[in-house]
Amino acid sequence: MNTLDNTNFAGRRAVVRVDFNVPLDQDLHITDDTRIRAATPSIKKILADGGAVVLLSHLGRPKGGYEKKFSLESLVLRLQQEYGQEVLWGGDVLSDEALEKAKNLQAGQVLLLDNLRFHKEEEGGDPAFAQRLAALGDVYVNDAFGTAHRAHASTAVMAQYFAPENRVGGYLLQGEVDNARKVLEHAERPFTAIMGGAKISDKILLIDKLLDKVDNLLIGGGMAYTFAVAMGGHVGSSLLEADKVDLARDLLARAKAKGVNLVLPGDSLIANAFANDADVDVAPSDSIPAGWMGLDLGPSAREEFADIIRASKTILWNGPMGVFEMSNFSLGTEFVARAVAEATEAGAYSLIGGGDSAAAVQQMGFADRVSYISTGGGALLEFMEGKELPGVAALG
Repeated sequence: MNTLDNTNFAGRRAVVRVDFNVPLDQDLHITDDTRIRAATPSIKKILADGGAVVLLSHLGRPKGGYEKKFSLESLVLRLQQEYGQEVLWGGDVLSDEALEKAKNLQAGQVLLLDNLRFHKEEEGGDPAFAQRLAALGDVYVNDAFGTAHRAHASTAVMAQYFAPENRVGGYLLQGEVDNARKVLEHAERPFTAIMGGAKISDKILLIDKLLDKVDNLLIGGGMAYTFAVAMGGHVGSSLLEADKVDLARDLLARAKAKGVNLVLPGDSLIANAFANDADVDVAPSDSIPAGWMGLDLGPSAREEFADIIRASKTILWNGPMGVFEMSNFSLGTEFVARAVAEATEAGAYSLIGGGDSAAAVQQMGFADRVSYISTGGGALLEFMEGKELPGVAALG
């Protein structure tokens, strides 16, 4: 893969596919600018070389055609603050105005175009649409790892309209791939993976892959209760994927056969309703009374998980340990986040696998105490499952 560091952009126009799919409030103000900041090093490198930048991104899920709440025009002022210069607005990506403004860009200028998903051809991977996008510049840079698992026009198809030497991976995309490979291929032991979230079905392939690599596999979140039932337990009204119980039983057997220490929460913080103000108690995770549900790690499980994490040299974390959005059920996730930070400060390498895990680490103040926080979510999961990502493969 060609990288930014071996590419000179002097006198050239780079079409940069970024992931500016940022959350906005009802007044169209950005509530989390992480993705904007993540792309800045790539953009500044191109500008420092004496290149010009055309920015392409999606935002949200428009139903077809222009919708103001999904327009990237809302980001112009924030981008100007980020880059310390004017950011030109080009409007619709297929407009004559956009093409003319792109072709007239001078060295050091930045042009932002509107939401790619205002055109159904983007998600459809339409070649003619991709070719029109390619006409906006003479170098293609993909720095949108979060969409690299989608075979969309801007992430996978348009690259073919550039010579191989003019297809470049941005710093963010390169960093995501390098950090994932470090965990998968060069992990120092003990290697501990922490899997959370609601469903086993979302993580089956990754868990399967990790059984050949890890020393410890800690299972938390809603998926833990399907494992508890697989071992003959009773989980009350806890989240349960009844059709995945046999699969959980099989994963438990395979972990044992491979010598992997698969750890389930010994106890849970339980509630009599899915609400922050519900009545709360503690129960063994395999003996939760009828009408009660497990919503977080219990006190013993928190300590056990934290002890294992602190003794690890490589850590992969994907998925929260409970309903961390509710303050009364966030302690398990906070314990894990703190233990990952402490292990990292003691010399471990830690990769936080995007999505809710990344949000939790950010919100709880541990972001600068871990090794790497992925912006990828689904893209990281698919990469670590061993799948080829169209957006990475297209770069050669």
